[in-house]
Order: sequence, then structure tokens, then C-alpha cells
Amino acid sequence: MFQVSAASSPPHRAVWRGFVRGSLGTGVAVVARGAGALVLNKLFAVYAPAGGLTLLAQFQNLMALLTTLPNDGVQVGMVKYLAPLRPGSPRYRAWLGAAAGLNAGALLVGTIALASRGLLGWGWPSLAAFVLGIGLLTGQSLLGAALLAAGRLRDHIGLTVVLAALGTGAAAAALWRQLPLNVVLLAYLLAQGLTLVPALVLAARAGLLQHLKPGARISRGALRGLSQFLLMAVSSLLFGKAVDYVLRDYLLGAFGPARTDLWQAVAKLSDNYTMVFAAVMSSVFYPRLAALATDPRAARRYLQGVLGLVAPVLAAGLVLIFACRNWLLPLLFAPHLLGAREFLAPQLLGDWAKFLSWLFIFQLTARARTGPYIAVQAASAVVFGALLVLLLPRFGLHGAVWAHAGRYGLLLLACIVIHAMAPKHG
Repeated sequence: MFQVSAASSPPHRAVWRGFVRGSLGTGVAVVARGAGALVLNKLFAVYAPAGGLTLLAQFQNLMALLTTLPNDGVQVGMVKYLAPLRPGSPRYRAWLGAAAGLNAGALLVGTIALASRGLLGWGWPSLAAFVLGIGLLTGQSLLGAALLAAGRLRDHIGLTVVLAALGTGAAAAALWRQLPLNVVLLAYLLAQGLTLVPALVLAARAGLLQHLKPGARISRGALRGLSQFLLMAVSSLLFGKAVDYVLRDYLLGAFGPARTDLWQAVAKLSDNYTMVFAAVMSSVFYPRLAALATDPRAARRYLQGVLGLVAPVLAAGLVLIFACRNWLLPLLFAPHLLGAREFLAPQLLGDWAKFLSWLFIFQLTARARTGPYIAVQAASAVVFGALLVLLLPRFGLHGAVWAHAGRYGLLLLACIVIHAMAPKHG
């Protein structure tokens, strides 16, 4: 039978202590990213024209469409394969070279797709600036992952702080000067891309770039190894980021910018604490789970121990957000977005289920279970699409948040059932 309690057992106490210590270690980076996001959302809610908050989210979603394959695919696999290797060794260079090649390929494919579809209706100069910013950001992400694999957590945190400060500062300066909205968004992206410079310096100091040869042949074995993670990222892109982009575009057309901004305020609030949760899970939970991939019984105990801690803590935190909604929404965004509170309850309910289901899905990533991972992502997207088709005509904009709650509630239920039925040894 599936169990998540047993809080008094020594193994679970040990899991909790290790998890909490690791989580606190990432606190500076999480606070920096969270503070940057909050300030950015506030600036756009107050100083951008109607629909500006939704356009910011759509632009960030477009950024994610081009960075998901490198960040959620190549870099995740690179951390797994680089961690046990000595920087500068032939195998290390092979994995790093394959990762750089795959990132370049993903950027090329994304650029071709953008050139054929356009960039939010903007012109070619904006497209060129956007691709440049994405390229710089991808390079920074690659080096940041190499630093993380080498155990240089302090350097990785420093890059995160600089990235948040530069992006938010550039957007604030552009808004203060009342520049066009597309210029503000591009300034936000390009400023983040500038973190490639300190990333190069930190990687060189750590000895991660030694003996690299730019013209060296890319290892086919490394390409095959990283491609498993790339395929999983493709599923996240198609069944996650792309779905979000299309949904937001539909809501803008169906309900208008001002009304959609209310829904977007709740989604942005969700993005802020989701970013915190994802940062902790990817830097603390995932590496430990990946290390236990060859010991399914220990991995199962670790998952259940973390789940027993996270589930009630998340519930308490989300209930607190709901209780503070009347002053929290105007504080974080703007007074005219207080109406967003009508969408908050189902969003929070769905987020709680989403976070817990992520803990189960991390197992598939840690064990490189590409097929099951893609199947889960596809099934989740299909359910979400069906719920949107069913609920949007009946409940209007409220249907979007109830579809979100239904999607992740069903996903969590499926994860629990599968976990309970799985053999205890694997």
C-alpha cells in the first residue's frame, strides 16, 4: 500500500534533514529569482498599457519555447553525465562538446521556426535581437550546468543572482524611459544574455574549459546519451510550453487584454512560487534521486520521505496565499487586478496537485525513462485540451483555471495509483 507518512521513522527523518539543508543552500538564488520576477510583474502591471502583463508572459513563454530543449533536455542530461568526470578529461570534453552541438542545433531549429511564423508581429530587427539574446542565454545556461555538475554551487548561485538583477534592471530602465513595449521586452532578454560573460570567467577559473578544441568532432555516443533527455524536453515543449502559448493567445482574442490580465495575474503569481519549487527540486531533490537510480528501493523511500514533508508544507503555504489574496494581489501587481482573486482557488488547488505529481515524474527523468515520460506529458496535454474544450464555453475565463485543476488532479491520482501498484524493488 502507498504510504507517505511514517514521519517518525529514522530513515524519513534523515531524508527530511538532508532535503531541508540542501533546500536552504539554494535560498539565495531562489530569493534573487523570485524578487526579480515579483518586481518585473509589478512594473508591467503598473506602467505597461492594458494587456502588458499578458504580453510579458507571452514573451517569456516564447523565450521558453526556444530554451526548453537546451535547459530541460541537454543541460539536465549534461549534469548527469559530467558530474562523475574530471574536467578537461577526454570523456568530459566529449560530453560538453555534444551538449554544445545539440544546443546550437536547437537554436537553429527555433530560429527557422520563428522566421517562418514571425515574432509577435514584430519586424526582422526584433527577430535578430531576440535570436541573439536566446543564443547568449543558452550559452550561459550551458556553462551554468557545467558549474553545477562540478559542484560549484556558489558560482551557479552567483550567476542566477546576476541574471535576475540584469534582466529586471534593464526592463525597469526601459519602462521608466517609456520605450515601446517590444524594446522593453528585448532589453530584458538581452540583459540576461550578458551573463554569458561572467559565466565564461567562472567556468575558466574552475578549469572547466581546459583542453577544449572548438573544431573537435562531436562524439556520437554522447549525442545518443543526451538525446534521451532531449526527447523528454521535446515532449515538455510540445505538451507544455506550446499549449500554454496557444491558450494565452486564444484567451487574448476571446476575452480581450484587460480581462485576460486578471487570469494572467493569477498565473503569474503561480509562476513565482512554481519557480521557487522548481529551483529547489532541480538542485536538491533531482540530483539525489538521480544518484539513487540504480537502487530503486532506496529511491522509493527517498521519494516517499520527501513527499511526506512537501505535501503538508505546500498545502499550508497555498492556503496562506489564498487567505492573503485581498492585499497580496494589489501589492504584487496593481489595485485594478484585485479582480483576479476570483480565479485563485482553482489555480492553487491545481498547483498543489501539479507539484506533488512532479515528484513522481522526476523518477522518469532520473532513470532516463524516455517513453513513459513522453506518454505522461502527452496524456496530460490531451486531458487539459479536452477539459478546456468542455469548460471554456460553459464557464468562460474561469474554465481555464478549472481545467488546470482538473488536469493535475487527475495526473496526481494516476501517479499515486501507478506508484502503489509498482513492484517494491523497482
